[in-house]
Amino acid sequence: MTDEQTSTYAGPQRVFSGIQPTGNLHLGNYLGALKKFAMLQDAGWDCVYCVVDLHAITMPYDASALASQTRQIAAAMMASGVDPEKSVLFVQSSVRAHTELTWVFDSVARMGWLEKMIQFKEKSGKDAERASVGLFNYPVLQAADILAYKATHVPVGEDQKQHLELSRNIADRFNRDFDAPDFFPLPEALIEGPGARIMSLKDGTKKMSKSDPAENSRINLIDDADTIARKIKKSKTDTLGDMPSDTDGLEGRPEVANLVGIYGALADMSDEQVLAEYGGKGFGTFKPALAELAVDHLAPITARMRELMDNPGDIDAALRIGADKANAIAEPIMEEVRQIVGFWRP
Repeated sequence: MTDEQTSTYAGPQRVFSGIQPTGNLHLGNYLGALKKFAMLQDAGWDCVYCVVDLHAITMPYDASALASQTRQIAAAMMASGVDPEKSVLFVQSSVRAHTELTWVFDSVARMGWLEKMIQFKEKSGKDAERASVGLFNYPVLQAADILAYKATHVPVGEDQKQHLELSRNIADRFNRDFDAPDFFPLPEALIEGPGARIMSLKDGTKKMSKSDPAENSRINLIDDADTIARKIKKSKTDTLGDMPSDTDGLEGRPEVANLVGIYGALADMSDEQVLAEYGGKGFGTFKPALAELAVDHLAPITARMRELMDNPGDIDAALRIGADKANAIAEPIMEEVRQIVGFWRP
């Protein structure tokens, strides 16, 4: 928050987050997002969760597969513990407030803010002029996603903190430009607990990614038990010896640190607790234990996810109800926005 950004927002505390329907969700998505979505819901937060299909079309994609991939993300959320009766679960494009508020925010945000966004530079590569305007404008839509529900908290990874800061800047600028103090909250990041950043099984310096061409770099939520065990047993470690006895020994050993972090996140243990149990032991002992833990933890989720995918009508019904709930929150907020910015109202 800058010196100018002060907020005494007194509205309800609400969580918002979304996941793109691109590629297969993996262990990193589960530990870094889905598991925490369910935990926040069960802790009593007012939660709004979204499959962000509008974001998915900012890069080249297969239009014929988008609806199916959208259902798959919703199925993964529900299989991971997100309850459509406790949380609002819906598809982004089914709520028009997202796009309408984006246009309003386009007139509030500044080009200089967007030009600093690291993810645009990374995704557009060397030929940024050929990237879509949607990719450049992605962070403004992200701000609209959050603020259409006046969400106060967003569970994010470290790589999304810059986008959240932009959302805060846009909310603050809107409030000041239109003399509407505290109309929008300045959303805060929720970065807590283990599993916030799961790395590749093949390179401990790179984040586990849906787009990595190396299939063995990640554990997909739809992988069967044998595949999970095989990927963990083949995961990269190093030649520096057995498991370290304390966390200082993880320094300079990113692949080992990643496996320890995965074990801890699955078992709800700290790195210290994991090393107290496995320190000094060989990877021939630790990897099978990690594989067994991962299979035991993920198997029920995978089974439920496959069951839901076999019954797409059930997914669609839940998403339609969720869209109605989301619209019921967002539309009154949008009506206030229209009045604040001076639009003619019938």
